Amino acid sequence: MAWFFTEPFNEDTYTITGENAKHVEKSLRMKIGEEITLVDSCGMQYSTTIENIVPGNITVKVNSKFKCQNEPNVAVTLYQALPKGDKMDFIVQKAVELGVTSIVPVISARCISRPDEKSLRKKVERWQKIALQAAQQSRRGVIPQVKQAQTFKQAVASLEDSCCNIIFYECGGEHIGNVIDKTAQNVNIFIGSEGGFEQTEVDSVVSKGGSAATLGKRVLRAETAPLTALSVIMYETGNLG
Repeated sequence: MAWFFTEPFNEDTYTITGENAKHVEKSLRMKIGEEITLVDSCGMQYSTTIENIVPGNITVKVNSKFKCQNEPNVAVTLYQALPKGDKMDFIVQKAVELGVTSIVPVISARCISRPDEKSLRKKVERWQKIALQAAQQSRRGVIPQVKQAQTFKQAVASLEDSCCNIIFYECGGEHIGNVIDKTAQNVNIFIGSEGGFEQTEVDSVVSKGGSAATLGKRVLRAETAPLTALSVIMYETGNLG
């Protein structure tokens, strides 16, 4: 079933326009009578049926409205140190599929990729579009936010003591099962770039009440580590399977 995000509305009908309408008409080749699911920015899900199709406008009738049940009960923010090339595109896409709530690109000490401010803004815009597409594909109840890039120091300063804060360190740490709070409502995770983290960076997260954790004896690639961490967290908190 087609799945699109929209703004909240209270009417019995809704008109899909723009790129979504084009996708319904040209790509999906949907017909009158077929069903489309809409989800608004408040996480409300609308079951609808196509009533009319004209170029650029798809009118649907709302059959039912209810709270979307596809979101995990834990909000995970991924602080991802910028990797090389287009690896961040892949990380954003798959992290959204796995249930991440927000993603913060981070410039850490060992990041090789260091785009200027203008380039970073453009990259964040692209990553947000990737997040939208991945959220629709995986039938999320919200569109995860890709925030503006921060320095590592800024990222650590934003951490709250009430959250479960974890930095994954290739040189060792506690088993993730021992540091993840299975009842936590908010979890923040730090994943390094190709060069990993410096000890001082790990220490700064720990000094804020966080924990250093390991993903096992094997060193994972920068694009593999965040997806492994998210999968384990979703499993440990009962949001996978």
